[in-house]
Amino acid sequence: MPPLPTSHPALHSLRALLCGFAQIFLQQHPGCGLLVLLAILIGAPDLLPGALLGGLTSMLIAQRRGYPPADIAIGLYGYNGILLGLLLSLKLPWTPPLPGLIIASAALSSLLLAPWMRRMRQHGWLPAFTFPFVLLGWLLLALFGQLQPPLAPPADIAATPELNALQLLLAVLCGLGQVIFLDSPWAGLCLLLGLRLADDRAALWALLGSSGGLMLAMVNGWPTDAALSGLYGYNASLAAIALSQVHRCPLAPGAGVLLALLLQFGFASLGLSVLTLPLILACWLIRVALQSWHRVLRDTPPTA
Repeated sequence: MPPLPTSHPALHSLRALLCGFAQIFLQQHPGCGLLVLLAILIGAPDLLPGALLGGLTSMLIAQRRGYPPADIAIGLYGYNGILLGLLLSLKLPWTPPLPGLIIASAALSSLLLAPWMRRMRQHGWLPAFTFPFVLLGWLLLALFGQLQPPLAPPADIAATPELNALQLLLAVLCGLGQVIFLDSPWAGLCLLLGLRLADDRAALWALLGSSGGLMLAMVNGWPTDAALSGLYGYNASLAAIALSQVHRCPLAPGAGVLLALLLQFGFASLGLSVLTLPLILACWLIRVALQSWHRVLRDTPPTA
């Protein structure tokens, strides 16, 4: 999207905030961000104040600290704060301490992200993705006794009930919604439209990731309720989007989807709240594996 036709700081800040919502799905399109915001309004309007407070705080802290304006403008200092605002609003009641917790955690997310991004660019560190959100989310949920996994493995594998095409489609859309803690297919459809507006390829891979999570869950007899509410789709969708942006070959995002699903289910089996850690680890593992493979190819002498 071209720059706003005015240099008014408030409008630039609004655009950056909307890009922060879009960056949850690894996009930098303010129109996509507006649809993400609309999805929250549709699926859980009570979470919207926390999301806005978290996004504004993380962005303003970045501005006050003098972080690169280009990074702020495309929302890189917004999405972790938004996710923290959503998480805390979901898990804790709206009492006077909650806004302070959201502000403090969102500010810390920017302070953690800045040195990581600097080292990523200067020393080749792995991308942070949502690591500040996961780390601070774990600490806060553990502090308040809310660190429970969103899903758990079944005691035994039962027969999968017959499902129609509409139920499966709604479950795929819910997988997109669960990225921002929503199990509403209407919210998921809004998010899909946002991705479609920003990047057709990202929208396609998001659908493939969520569909892959649903299918793997159903084939393996994992909890049907969790599968239909999209809990197996959100990390797979994000991993597919992230890896498809870097690798044109479908093998890398496909492998990322599988890894994210296995990691998510494995962590849940251990009783851990995963948040978006499977996304992070899946992308890191794929990147390290490919770097190692390229190094082996480079160092292997040609045969005669």
